[in-house]
Amino acid sequence: MTELTELTAVRLVEGYRKGEFSPVDAVRAALRRAEEIQPAVNAFVRLDEEAALARAAESTGRWRRGEPAGLVDGVPVSVKDILLMRGGPTLRGSRTVSEAGAWDEDAPSVARLREHGAVFLGRTTTPEFGWKGVTDSPVSGVTRNPYDRSRTSGGSSGGSAAAVALGAGPLSLGTDGGGSVRIPGSFCGIFALKPTYGRVPLYPASAFGTLAHVGPMARDAADAALMMDVISGPDTRDWSGLGPAAGSYLDGLGGGVRGLRVAYSPSLGGQVAVRPGVAAAVRRGVEGLAALGAYVEEADPDFTDPVEAFHVLWFSGAARVTQRLGPRQRELLDPGLREIVGLGERFSALDYLAAVDVRMELGRRMGRFHDTYDVLVTPTMPITAFEAGVGVEVPGGSGQRRWTGWTPFTYPFNMTQQPAATVPVGVDGAGLPVGLQIIGARHQDALVLRTAHALYAAGIAGIARPSL
Repeated sequence: MTELTELTAVRLVEGYRKGEFSPVDAVRAALRRAEEIQPAVNAFVRLDEEAALARAAESTGRWRRGEPAGLVDGVPVSVKDILLMRGGPTLRGSRTVSEAGAWDEDAPSVARLREHGAVFLGRTTTPEFGWKGVTDSPVSGVTRNPYDRSRTSGGSSGGSAAAVALGAGPLSLGTDGGGSVRIPGSFCGIFALKPTYGRVPLYPASAFGTLAHVGPMARDAADAALMMDVISGPDTRDWSGLGPAAGSYLDGLGGGVRGLRVAYSPSLGGQVAVRPGVAAAVRRGVEGLAALGAYVEEADPDFTDPVEAFHVLWFSGAARVTQRLGPRQRELLDPGLREIVGLGERFSALDYLAAVDVRMELGRRMGRFHDTYDVLVTPTMPITAFEAGVGVEVPGGSGQRRWTGWTPFTYPFNMTQQPAATVPVGVDGAGLPVGLQIIGARHQDALVLRTAHALYAAGIAGIARPSL
Protein backbone atom coordinates (compact mmCIF):
# COMPACT_ATOMS: atom_id res chain seq x y z
CA MET A 1 0.00 0.00 0.00
CA THR A 2 2.98 2.34 -0.22
CA GLU A 3 1.42 3.98 -3.32
CA LEU A 4 -1.27 5.41 -1.05
CA THR A 5 1.33 7.79 0.33
CA GLU A 6 1.46 9.43 -3.11
CA LEU A 7 -2.22 10.35 -3.15
CA THR A 8 -3.65 13.74 -2.29
CA ALA A 9 -6.30 14.17 0.38
CA VAL A 10 -8.91 14.85 -2.31
CA ARG A 11 -7.99 11.60 -4.02
CA LEU A 12 -8.03 9.63 -0.75
CA VAL A 13 -11.55 10.80 0.04
CA GLU A 14 -12.64 9.84 -3.48
CA GLY A 15 -11.10 6.40 -3.02
CA TYR A 16 -12.83 5.87 0.30
CA ARG A 17 -16.15 6.83 -1.26
CA LYS A 18 -15.67 4.36 -4.13
CA GLY A 19 -14.41 1.59 -1.86
CA GLU A 20 -11.03 1.36 -3.64
CA PHE A 21 -9.19 1.30 -0.31
CA SER A 22 -9.92 2.13 3.30
CA PRO A 23 -8.76 4.69 5.85
CA VAL A 24 -6.97 1.87 7.67
CA ASP A 25 -4.99 1.15 4.50
CA ALA A 26 -4.07 4.81 4.02
CA VAL A 27 -3.19 5.47 7.66
CA ARG A 28 -1.04 2.34 7.91
CA ALA A 29 0.85 3.44 4.79
CA ALA A 30 1.31 6.98 6.14
CA LEU A 31 2.54 5.72 9.52
CA ARG A 32 4.98 3.37 7.83
CA ARG A 33 6.25 6.23 5.71
CA ALA A 34 6.60 8.50 8.74
CA GLU A 35 8.72 5.88 10.49
CA GLU A 36 10.88 5.45 7.37
CA ILE A 37 11.65 9.14 6.96
CA GLN A 38 12.07 10.04 10.61
CA PRO A 39 15.75 9.00 10.96
CA ALA A 40 16.64 10.99 7.83
CA VAL A 41 14.76 14.27 8.25
CA ASN A 42 13.40 14.32 11.83
CA ALA A 43 9.93 15.61 10.90
CA PHE A 44 8.06 14.39 13.99
CA VAL A 45 8.27 15.04 17.71
CA ARG A 46 6.16 11.94 18.21
CA LEU A 47 3.88 9.55 16.35
CA ASP A 48 0.78 7.96 17.90
CA GLU A 49 0.26 4.74 15.96
CA GLU A 50 -2.23 3.15 18.33
CA ALA A 51 -4.60 6.13 18.44
CA ALA A 52 -4.27 6.74 14.70
CA LEU A 53 -5.15 3.18 13.78
CA ALA A 54 -8.10 3.21 16.18
CA ARG A 55 -9.49 6.37 14.55
CA ALA A 56 -8.81 4.90 11.11
CA ALA A 57 -10.80 1.79 12.01
CA GLU A 58 -13.72 3.93 13.17
CA SER A 59 -13.52 5.92 9.94
CA THR A 60 -13.47 2.75 7.85
CA GLY A 61 -16.67 1.64 9.52
CA ARG A 62 -18.36 4.96 8.78
CA TRP A 63 -17.38 4.85 5.10
CA ARG A 64 -18.66 1.26 4.78
CA ARG A 65 -22.00 2.42 6.16
CA GLY A 66 -22.01 5.40 3.81
CA GLU A 67 -21.93 7.77 6.79
CA PRO A 68 -18.65 9.73 6.74
CA ALA A 69 -18.25 12.16 9.63
CA GLY A 70 -17.10 15.03 7.46
CA LEU A 71 -15.00 16.31 4.60
CA VAL A 72 -11.69 14.69 5.62
CA ASP A 73 -12.93 11.53 7.32
CA GLY A 74 -10.04 9.06 7.41
CA VAL A 75 -7.43 11.41 5.92
CA PRO A 76 -4.00 11.22 7.65
CA VAL A 77 -3.07 14.62 9.11
CA SER A 78 -0.15 15.88 11.20
CA VAL A 79 -0.17 18.87 13.54
CA LYS A 80 2.67 21.24 14.35
CA ASP A 81 3.68 20.97 17.99
CA ILE A 82 2.59 24.56 18.65
CA LEU A 83 -1.16 23.91 18.46
CA LEU A 84 -3.00 22.21 21.33
CA MET A 85 -4.17 18.67 20.63
CA ARG A 86 -5.84 16.71 23.38
CA GLY A 87 -4.37 13.43 24.52
CA GLY A 88 -0.74 14.50 24.76
CA PRO A 89 1.52 17.41 25.62
CA THR A 90 2.17 20.36 23.32
CA LEU A 91 5.83 21.05 24.10
CA ARG A 92 6.31 23.89 21.58
CA GLY A 93 9.92 22.86 21.05
CA SER A 94 10.88 23.96 24.55
CA ARG A 95 12.40 22.23 27.55
CA THR A 96 10.66 24.85 29.68
CA VAL A 97 7.23 23.29 28.96
CA SER A 98 6.32 20.44 31.31
CA GLU A 99 4.73 17.29 29.93
CA ALA A 100 2.59 17.07 33.07
CA GLY A 101 -1.00 18.20 32.86
CA ALA A 102 -4.38 17.16 31.58
CA TRP A 103 -3.80 18.15 27.93
CA ASP A 104 -7.52 17.80 27.32
CA GLU A 105 -8.25 20.62 24.88
CA ASP A 106 -7.90 21.00 21.13
CA ALA A 107 -6.97 24.21 19.35
CA PRO A 108 -9.90 25.36 17.17
CA SER A 109 -8.37 24.11 13.91
CA VAL A 110 -7.55 20.75 15.48
CA ALA A 111 -11.08 20.50 16.88
CA ARG A 112 -12.61 21.12 13.44
CA LEU A 113 -10.40 18.44 11.87
CA ARG A 114 -11.36 16.01 14.61
CA GLU A 115 -15.07 16.73 14.04
CA HIS A 116 -14.60 15.99 10.33
CA GLY A 117 -12.99 12.61 11.04
CA ALA A 118 -9.33 13.40 10.31
CA VAL A 119 -6.82 10.84 11.59
CA PHE A 120 -3.96 12.44 13.52
CA LEU A 121 -0.62 10.75 12.88
CA GLY A 122 1.40 12.80 15.36
CA ARG A 123 3.06 16.09 16.15
CA THR A 124 5.61 17.77 13.88
CA THR A 125 8.77 19.61 14.86
CA THR A 126 9.11 23.34 15.47
CA PRO A 127 11.84 25.66 16.70
CA GLU A 128 11.27 26.79 20.27
CA PHE A 129 7.94 28.66 20.43
CA GLY A 130 8.11 28.97 16.62
CA TRP A 131 10.54 31.88 16.90
CA LYS A 132 12.66 31.54 13.75
CA GLY A 133 12.68 30.59 10.07
CA VAL A 134 14.54 27.29 10.44
CA THR A 135 13.57 24.22 12.46
CA ASP A 136 15.81 23.09 15.27
CA SER A 137 14.96 23.06 18.94
CA PRO A 138 16.28 21.95 22.32
CA VAL A 139 13.55 19.28 22.37
CA SER A 140 13.83 17.67 18.95
CA GLY A 141 17.12 18.76 17.36
CA VAL A 142 17.45 19.63 13.66
CA THR A 143 14.82 18.99 10.98
CA ARG A 144 16.33 18.48 7.53
CA ASN A 145 15.33 19.10 3.95
CA PRO A 146 13.75 16.22 1.98
CA TYR A 147 15.70 17.18 -1.16
CA ASP A 148 19.10 17.47 0.53
CA ARG A 149 19.53 16.33 4.12
CA SER A 150 22.51 18.61 4.65
CA ARG A 151 20.15 21.58 4.29
CA THR A 152 17.36 23.07 6.36
CA SER A 153 13.69 22.35 5.89
CA GLY A 154 12.99 25.99 6.73
CA GLY A 155 10.71 26.97 9.58
CA SER A 156 9.06 27.35 11.78
CA SER A 157 6.68 24.70 10.39
CA GLY A 158 9.61 22.70 9.05
CA GLY A 159 8.50 19.31 10.34
CA SER A 160 5.11 19.69 8.71
CA ALA A 161 6.65 20.63 5.36
CA ALA A 162 9.06 17.69 5.40
CA ALA A 163 6.29 15.27 6.37
CA VAL A 164 3.98 16.37 3.55
CA ALA A 165 6.79 16.43 0.97
CA LEU A 166 7.78 12.87 1.82
CA GLY A 167 4.32 11.31 1.92
CA ALA A 168 3.79 11.06 5.68
CA GLY A 169 0.23 12.30 5.35
CA PRO A 170 -1.06 14.67 2.66
CA LEU A 171 -2.15 17.41 5.09
CA SER A 172 -0.53 19.22 7.99
CA LEU A 173 -1.51 22.14 10.21
CA GLY A 174 1.13 24.83 10.52
CA THR A 175 1.42 28.32 11.96
CA ASP A 176 2.84 31.44 10.32
CA GLY A 177 3.93 34.58 12.17
CA GLY A 178 6.51 35.85 9.68
CA GLY A 179 6.57 33.21 6.94
CA SER A 180 6.45 30.01 8.96
CA VAL A 181 4.32 27.95 6.56
CA ARG A 182 5.58 29.67 3.40
CA ILE A 183 9.31 29.46 4.14
CA PRO A 184 9.37 25.67 4.64
CA GLY A 185 6.74 25.23 1.95
CA SER A 186 9.10 26.92 -0.50
CA PHE A 187 12.20 25.07 0.71
CA CYS A 188 10.46 21.67 0.68
CA GLY A 189 8.52 22.01 -2.58
CA ILE A 190 4.94 21.89 -1.25
CA PHE A 191 1.94 24.21 -1.20
CA ALA A 192 1.25 26.31 1.90
CA LEU A 193 -1.23 29.06 2.65
CA LYS A 194 -1.19 31.79 5.28
CA PRO A 195 -4.86 32.76 5.34
CA THR A 196 -6.22 36.19 6.12
CA TYR A 197 -5.75 36.84 9.82
CA GLY A 198 -8.74 35.50 11.75
CA ARG A 199 -9.96 33.30 8.90
CA VAL A 200 -8.74 30.25 10.84
CA PRO A 201 -9.42 30.80 14.55
CA LEU A 202 -6.55 30.50 17.00
CA TYR A 203 -6.63 29.63 20.68
CA PRO A 204 -4.80 30.15 22.96
CA ALA A 205 -3.95 33.57 21.56
CA SER A 206 -0.37 33.82 20.34
CA ALA A 207 2.13 35.85 22.34
CA PHE A 208 3.16 37.23 18.94
CA GLY A 209 -0.29 38.79 18.72
CA THR A 210 -2.03 39.35 15.41
CA LEU A 211 1.06 38.45 13.41
CA ALA A 212 0.32 34.76 14.00
CA HIS A 213 -1.86 32.83 11.54
CA VAL A 214 -2.84 29.14 11.29
CA GLY A 215 -2.78 27.60 7.84
CA PRO A 216 -2.79 24.44 5.73
CA MET A 217 0.30 22.75 4.34
CA ALA A 218 -0.54 20.33 1.57
CA ARG A 219 0.39 18.61 -1.69
CA ASP A 220 -1.43 21.16 -3.80
CA ALA A 221 -3.94 24.01 -3.74
CA ALA A 222 -6.96 21.69 -3.98
CA ASP A 223 -5.92 19.85 -0.83
CA ALA A 224 -5.38 23.16 0.96
CA ALA A 225 -8.83 24.35 -0.15
CA LEU A 226 -10.37 21.15 1.22
CA MET A 227 -8.57 21.72 4.52
CA MET A 228 -9.70 25.36 4.61
CA ASP A 229 -13.31 24.22 4.21
CA VAL A 230 -12.82 22.34 7.48
CA ILE A 231 -10.70 24.67 9.62
CA SER A 232 -12.05 28.11 8.68
CA GLY A 233 -15.23 27.92 10.73
CA PRO A 234 -15.70 30.32 13.67
CA ASP A 235 -14.75 29.43 17.24
CA THR A 236 -15.95 31.51 20.17
CA ARG A 237 -12.59 31.14 21.93
CA ASP A 238 -10.95 33.46 19.38
CA TRP A 239 -12.25 36.99 19.95
CA SER A 240 -10.56 38.19 16.74
CA GLY A 241 -11.83 35.38 14.53
CA LEU A 242 -13.91 36.09 11.44
CA GLY A 243 -17.41 34.90 10.71
CA PRO A 244 -18.24 31.95 8.44
CA ALA A 245 -16.60 31.82 5.03
CA ALA A 246 -18.76 32.90 2.11
CA GLY A 247 -18.69 29.48 0.46
CA SER A 248 -16.62 26.37 -0.20
CA TYR A 249 -13.00 27.05 -1.06
CA LEU A 250 -12.77 23.72 -2.88
CA ASP A 251 -15.84 24.43 -5.00
CA GLY A 252 -14.45 27.85 -5.92
CA LEU A 253 -11.20 26.63 -7.49
CA GLY A 254 -12.36 26.26 -11.06
CA GLY A 255 -12.71 29.88 -12.18
CA GLY A 256 -9.23 30.16 -13.69
CA VAL A 257 -7.25 33.39 -14.02
CA ARG A 258 -8.43 34.83 -17.34
CA GLY A 259 -8.73 38.58 -16.91
CA LEU A 260 -7.05 38.57 -13.50
CA ARG A 261 -4.94 41.68 -12.82
CA VAL A 262 -1.54 40.40 -11.66
CA ALA A 263 1.28 42.57 -10.37
CA TYR A 264 4.65 40.84 -10.63
CA SER A 265 7.34 42.21 -8.33
CA PRO A 266 10.57 40.25 -8.83
CA SER A 267 12.53 42.12 -6.14
CA LEU A 268 10.18 44.54 -4.33
CA GLY A 269 11.53 47.41 -6.35
CA GLY A 270 15.15 46.36 -6.20
CA GLN A 271 15.15 46.03 -2.42
CA VAL A 272 15.85 42.27 -2.50
CA ALA A 273 18.74 40.42 -4.14
CA VAL A 274 17.24 37.25 -5.61
CA ARG A 275 19.39 34.34 -6.75
CA PRO A 276 19.28 33.79 -10.52
CA GLY A 277 17.91 30.25 -10.32
CA VAL A 278 15.05 31.44 -8.12
CA ALA A 279 14.31 34.46 -10.28
CA ALA A 280 14.20 32.36 -13.45
CA ALA A 281 11.81 29.76 -12.03
CA VAL A 282 9.45 32.41 -10.65
CA ARG A 283 9.47 34.34 -13.93
CA ARG A 284 8.48 31.16 -15.78
CA GLY A 285 5.59 30.76 -13.38
CA VAL A 286 4.47 34.34 -14.00
CA GLU A 287 4.70 33.80 -17.75
CA GLY A 288 2.47 30.79 -17.21
CA LEU A 289 -0.17 33.00 -15.60
CA ALA A 290 -0.03 35.32 -18.59
CA ALA A 291 -0.42 32.36 -20.96
CA LEU A 292 -3.54 31.36 -19.02
CA GLY A 293 -5.11 34.74 -19.73
CA ALA A 294 -4.11 36.89 -16.76
CA TYR A 295 -3.11 40.51 -17.32
CA VAL A 296 0.42 40.62 -15.93
CA GLU A 297 2.27 43.84 -15.28
CA GLU A 298 5.62 44.26 -13.58
CA ALA A 299 4.78 46.52 -10.64
CA ASP A 300 6.11 46.98 -7.12
CA PRO A 301 4.09 47.70 -3.99
CA ASP A 302 4.81 51.07 -2.49
CA PHE A 303 6.68 50.30 0.71
CA THR A 304 10.18 50.07 2.07
CA ASP A 305 11.39 47.15 4.17
CA PRO A 306 9.46 47.26 7.49
CA VAL A 307 11.93 44.96 9.24
CA GLU A 308 12.68 47.30 12.15
CA ALA A 309 9.01 47.59 13.06
CA PHE A 310 8.58 43.85 12.61
CA HIS A 311 11.47 43.24 15.00
CA VAL A 312 9.81 45.38 17.66
CA LEU A 313 6.61 43.36 17.34
CA TRP A 314 8.37 39.99 17.07
CA PHE A 315 10.98 40.44 19.77
CA SER A 316 8.35 41.85 22.14
CA GLY A 317 6.26 38.74 21.50
CA ALA A 318 9.25 36.54 22.30
CA ALA A 319 9.72 38.43 25.56
CA ARG A 320 6.06 37.94 26.39
CA VAL A 321 6.02 34.20 25.69
CA THR A 322 8.98 33.67 28.04
CA GLN A 323 8.00 36.25 30.65
CA ARG A 324 6.91 33.62 33.19
CA LEU A 325 10.30 31.87 33.16
CA GLY A 326 12.79 32.22 35.97
CA PRO A 327 16.58 32.59 35.48
CA ARG A 328 17.22 28.84 35.63
CA GLN A 329 14.56 28.08 33.03
CA ARG A 330 15.86 30.81 30.74
CA GLU A 331 19.19 29.03 30.62
CA LEU A 332 17.34 26.15 28.92
CA LEU A 333 16.21 28.33 26.01
CA ASP A 334 17.66 28.30 22.50
CA PRO A 335 20.49 30.89 22.74
CA GLY A 336 19.16 32.82 19.77
CA LEU A 337 15.72 33.03 21.35
CA ARG A 338 17.26 34.14 24.63
CA GLU A 339 19.03 36.93 22.76
CA ILE A 340 15.91 38.34 21.10
CA VAL A 341 14.00 38.05 24.37
CA GLY A 342 16.59 40.38 25.89
CA LEU A 343 16.07 42.82 23.03
CA GLY A 344 12.31 42.61 23.32
CA GLU A 345 12.37 43.38 27.02
CA ARG A 346 14.00 46.75 26.32
CA PHE A 347 11.21 48.09 24.10
CA SER A 348 8.71 50.47 25.64
CA ALA A 349 4.98 50.63 25.07
CA LEU A 350 5.63 53.68 22.88
CA ASP A 351 8.11 51.68 20.78
CA TYR A 352 5.48 49.01 20.31
CA LEU A 353 2.77 51.50 19.34
CA ALA A 354 5.15 53.17 16.88
CA ALA A 355 5.65 49.77 15.24
CA VAL A 356 1.87 49.35 15.10
CA ASP A 357 1.69 52.70 13.30
CA VAL A 358 4.16 51.39 10.69
CA ARG A 359 2.03 48.30 10.36
CA MET A 360 -1.19 50.25 9.83
CA GLU A 361 0.42 52.44 7.18
CA LEU A 362 1.75 49.35 5.41
CA GLY A 363 -1.75 47.89 5.44
CA ARG A 364 -3.18 51.09 3.98
CA ARG A 365 -0.63 51.07 1.17
CA MET A 366 -1.36 47.45 0.30
CA GLY A 367 -5.09 48.11 0.40
CA ARG A 368 -4.63 50.86 -2.18
CA PHE A 369 -2.34 48.62 -4.24
CA HIS A 370 -5.09 46.02 -4.50
CA ASP A 371 -7.49 48.63 -5.84
CA THR A 372 -5.43 48.25 -9.02
CA TYR A 373 -4.22 44.65 -8.87
CA ASP A 374 -6.09 41.51 -7.84
CA VAL A 375 -2.97 39.65 -6.75
CA LEU A 376 0.69 40.38 -6.19
CA VAL A 377 3.23 37.73 -7.23
CA THR A 378 6.78 37.59 -5.85
CA PRO A 379 9.35 34.92 -5.15
CA THR A 380 8.49 33.28 -1.83
CA MET A 381 12.15 33.27 -0.88
CA PRO A 382 15.13 34.98 -2.55
CA ILE A 383 17.22 31.83 -1.95
CA THR A 384 16.80 28.08 -1.76
CA ALA A 385 17.48 25.94 1.30
CA PHE A 386 20.84 26.49 2.99
CA GLU A 387 22.91 24.41 5.40
CA ALA A 388 21.19 22.93 8.45
CA GLY A 389 22.59 22.72 11.96
CA VAL A 390 21.91 23.49 15.58
CA GLY A 391 21.73 27.25 15.93
CA VAL A 392 22.24 27.91 12.19
CA GLU A 393 19.77 30.75 11.69
CA VAL A 394 21.20 32.39 8.54
CA PRO A 395 23.07 31.18 5.44
CA GLY A 396 26.80 30.84 5.96
CA GLY A 397 28.79 33.81 4.69
CA SER A 398 25.67 35.96 4.28
CA GLY A 399 26.69 38.45 6.94
CA GLN A 400 23.11 38.42 8.17
CA ARG A 401 22.25 38.31 11.85
CA ARG A 402 18.62 37.21 12.09
CA TRP A 403 16.29 35.03 10.00
CA THR A 404 14.46 38.15 8.81
CA GLY A 405 17.54 38.99 6.75
CA TRP A 406 16.73 36.26 4.23
CA THR A 407 12.89 36.32 4.36
CA PRO A 408 12.03 39.81 3.03
CA PHE A 409 9.12 38.55 0.91
CA THR A 410 7.20 36.91 3.75
CA TYR A 411 7.00 38.88 7.01
CA PRO A 412 5.60 42.14 5.51
CA PHE A 413 2.37 40.29 4.71
CA ASN A 414 1.99 39.07 8.27
CA MET A 415 2.04 42.72 9.26
CA THR A 416 -0.76 43.44 6.75
CA GLN A 417 -2.71 40.25 7.61
CA GLN A 418 -3.19 39.40 3.92
CA PRO A 419 -3.59 35.88 2.53
CA ALA A 420 -0.37 34.62 0.93
CA ALA A 421 0.52 31.24 -0.53
CA THR A 422 3.66 29.56 -1.80
CA VAL A 423 3.50 27.39 -4.91
CA PRO A 424 6.41 25.19 -6.10
CA VAL A 425 7.36 26.26 -9.63
CA GLY A 426 10.73 24.59 -10.22
CA VAL A 427 14.16 23.85 -8.83
CA ASP A 428 17.48 25.65 -8.93
CA GLY A 429 20.73 24.30 -10.35
CA ALA A 430 21.28 22.18 -7.23
CA GLY A 431 17.86 20.57 -7.53
CA LEU A 432 16.40 22.52 -4.61
CA PRO A 433 12.77 23.69 -4.73
CA VAL A 434 11.76 27.24 -5.65
CA GLY A 435 8.48 28.80 -4.50
CA LEU A 436 6.35 31.48 -6.12
CA GLN A 437 4.29 33.59 -3.70
CA ILE A 438 0.73 34.72 -4.46
CA ILE A 439 -0.62 37.51 -2.24
CA GLY A 440 -4.21 38.71 -2.22
CA ALA A 441 -6.08 41.54 -0.58
CA ARG A 442 -7.43 40.81 2.88
CA HIS A 443 -10.33 38.33 2.78
CA GLN A 444 -9.43 37.20 -0.76
CA ASP A 445 -8.27 33.74 0.32
CA ALA A 446 -10.48 32.07 -2.29
CA LEU A 447 -8.84 34.11 -5.06
CA VAL A 448 -5.34 33.18 -3.88
CA LEU A 449 -6.31 29.50 -3.85
CA ARG A 450 -7.96 29.76 -7.27
CA THR A 451 -4.89 31.41 -8.78
CA ALA A 452 -2.61 28.74 -7.35
CA HIS A 453 -4.92 25.97 -8.52
CA ALA A 454 -4.81 27.33 -12.07
CA LEU A 455 -1.03 26.87 -12.03
CA TYR A 456 -1.39 23.27 -10.86
CA ALA A 457 -4.14 22.50 -13.37
CA ALA A 458 -1.94 23.78 -16.19
CA GLY A 459 1.08 21.77 -15.05
CA ILE A 460 3.03 24.92 -14.21
CA ALA A 461 3.11 24.27 -10.47
CA GLY A 462 4.39 21.10 -8.83
CA ILE A 463 7.81 19.47 -8.87
CA ALA A 464 9.09 15.91 -8.70
CA ARG A 465 8.80 14.43 -5.25
CA PRO A 466 12.04 13.79 -3.32
CA SER A 467 13.48 10.30 -3.67
CA LEU A 468 14.14 9.60 0.01
